[in-house]
Amino acid sequence: NLEPFHGEDGATYEFENKVTGGRIPREYIPSVDAGAQDAMQYGVLAGYPLVNLKVTLLDGAFHEVDSSEMAFKIAGSQVLKKAAQQAQPVILEPIMAVEVTTPEDYMGDVIGDLNSRRGQIQAMEERSGARVVRAHVPLSEMFGYVGDLRSKTQGRANYSMVFDSYAEVPANVSKEIIAKATGE
Repeated sequence: NLEPFHGEDGATYEFENKVTGGRIPREYIPSVDAGAQDAMQYGVLAGYPLVNLKVTLLDGAFHEVDSSEMAFKIAGSQVLKKAAQQAQPVILEPIMAVEVTTPEDYMGDVIGDLNSRRGQIQAMEERSGARVVRAHVPLSEMFGYVGDLRSKTQGRANYSMVFDSYAEVPANVSKEIIAKATGE
């Protein structure tokens, strides 16, 4: 069983064993966990890792001759991949909190440029005779921003950015990422 997980200590993974009746000997449970963790490293969409998952082992079977640690590790990996595909996974991207300080004359150009980068304007204010624009912008859209900002404002604006959160990639961008990763 898979479900979203956000650990209080920042953990992004948890494994829980709920097998009853000794259907899987205890010595094989860590192998199932290891297989699930291995599968998470390469994900199911474009090779990106899976994060924020709780994996619950509910049942299984043991065979006196064919069971081994490696067999249970492989089974854990395969089951996680299948369950993850059925869970309709999404690709997440880092979102940056961007603050641009610019003269009033360039506000329209700055806002237009942030919007063209899939940015979402959060606030605008005046500070010491200049305008400050705060926005959330995907990190992937910020490459080349310093040059574009200088060009649009004749070098009179500056900006800072820090990581804010992760957000789901829009469907059209997700399709591009997957196509690029799979060579389609």
